[in-house]
Amino acid sequence: MTELLTASQMRALEQAAIASGEVTGLELMERAGQGVVEAIFEEWPAFAPAAGVDWGPAPKPPGYLKQEEKGPWRAVVLCGPGNNGGDGFVVARLLAGFGWAVDVFFYGDVERLPADARVNYERWSEVGSVHLWNDDAIEGRLDGFVSGDRSSFEHQLVVDALFGVGLTRNMPVDTERARHGFVPTVTHTPQSERPKYVAIDLPSGLCSDSGVNRGAFPTDLTVTFHRPKLGHYLFGDNHFGGGPSLCNQVSVIDIGLESSRADQPVLLMDSKNLAAKLSKNSCEHKFNHGSALVLSGGSGRTGAARLAARGALRIGAGLVTLGVPPAAQLEVAGHVTALMVKRVADADGLAEVLQDKRLNALCLGPGLGLERARALVPVALAAGRASVLDADALSTFADDPRTLFDMAHKRCVLTPHGGEFARLFPDLAEKLNAPAEKGPAYSKVDATREAAARAGCVVLFKGPDTVIADPSGRCSVHAAAYDRAAPWLATAGAGDVLAGFITGLLARGFAPMQAAETATWLHVECARSFGPGLIAEDLSEQLPHVFRELEV
Repeated sequence: MTELLTASQMRALEQAAIASGEVTGLELMERAGQGVVEAIFEEWPAFAPAAGVDWGPAPKPPGYLKQEEKGPWRAVVLCGPGNNGGDGFVVARLLAGFGWAVDVFFYGDVERLPADARVNYERWSEVGSVHLWNDDAIEGRLDGFVSGDRSSFEHQLVVDALFGVGLTRNMPVDTERARHGFVPTVTHTPQSERPKYVAIDLPSGLCSDSGVNRGAFPTDLTVTFHRPKLGHYLFGDNHFGGGPSLCNQVSVIDIGLESSRADQPVLLMDSKNLAAKLSKNSCEHKFNHGSALVLSGGSGRTGAARLAARGALRIGAGLVTLGVPPAAQLEVAGHVTALMVKRVADADGLAEVLQDKRLNALCLGPGLGLERARALVPVALAAGRASVLDADALSTFADDPRTLFDMAHKRCVLTPHGGEFARLFPDLAEKLNAPAEKGPAYSKVDATREAAARAGCVVLFKGPDTVIADPSGRCSVHAAAYDRAAPWLATAGAGDVLAGFITGLLARGFAPMQAAETATWLHVECARSFGPGLIAEDLSEQLPHVFRELEV
């Protein structure tokens, strides 16, 4: 898995590298600028020089192109008052060396620039002029790009090097008109009819640690360094205006920093080693892969539990049983084949069923009903089996979450969506939704970690940016974004299938954190594999195809 860094973790890595003498700040800034230009050329090959990229001796621009080879390229680079602005000055100088006409607008006070950024300001000043910040003029320049000769759009570029990861407040009011030049063009105009917008490190105004939009400039391409940041993958407080929807695409550039792991890293989920974890030994039998019990609600409310049970079976549990009340037995029996059915009328009935020690994983919540959940959850948790608590099994304790947390144990996985999370952890939800005008915003990662510590078990906080944490602080993120986008998952019953996937993996012997992470990745992969038109029933049926692709 890849580390996702906070702004402070990234600064610490850079400072440690500089303090060790292995690299200077100026060298890091030059590498960053070169990486941005390379990413631009890779993303839009029309921009790249025909002769290829030969940086030559830094800090001079390459300048090897003959005048007749230089293209009609134009760029606007917006440089801020910190090291992100210093990166922007490097980019401007390098682009000019490739024959670009570059206008640089500077926000801030030259005398207060950090030392390395000041050096690159001076280096750019030997190549071109620096325009002082003028919000109206910048908005006009960006509007002029859009209203100009449409045949030249592919040769125009806007680079946002204003604030990057360093901004810990809302965007200054005197950048608002420039932002107006970004928002309508990036969000409403096809790329072929407008300039290309690039952000260095992060779109300015995006909180690096939370994905919260603080008046951010949306972009087509975000180029960051060493490792992606949390803000690239968290949607913040607005699923339609946070991290991934502002970054659009993220390119991570190696600038030569050591790969030493940060303290308490947050990991981005991937498919590494999944095939080995999911494979089965040819000499084993069904009980080697566990026996799961999924509890169902009453008549007319059994669909969610059947979805979960089907998911548990498809993901490899050896045996899956639906525990149903008497009134629903015929209904369930008419809909299932490979699934077992047992009568579970009440708490005593569940206790009797749990006498079977082969039942090693339980799923409670999907379609269970609040009253039935309140009666059955204590019995299930007292049995000490690996358990997934979802939906009604969570909401039934909204009036007294502490009761649930006192019963929960380390083999539990809680899977709340936003509303359920707010009912169980109202204070954390309030902090998460509160406006954050200064400092790094309280993030979904912060909230999930606190929730897991309080509940004493794994918490999977669902959403397009699903966050999973355990009581020790271990945490991972899966954002259904960028090349993993799966908008079709916004359909009734998808969460029930996810609960079943986790239950099936718990039955197979996966640890709770590992089961939650693996199930989440597979859940999204099934949606991506099926595509538009997906309904919840399709998710489990897509697993065999996904497994074949993974070579399980």
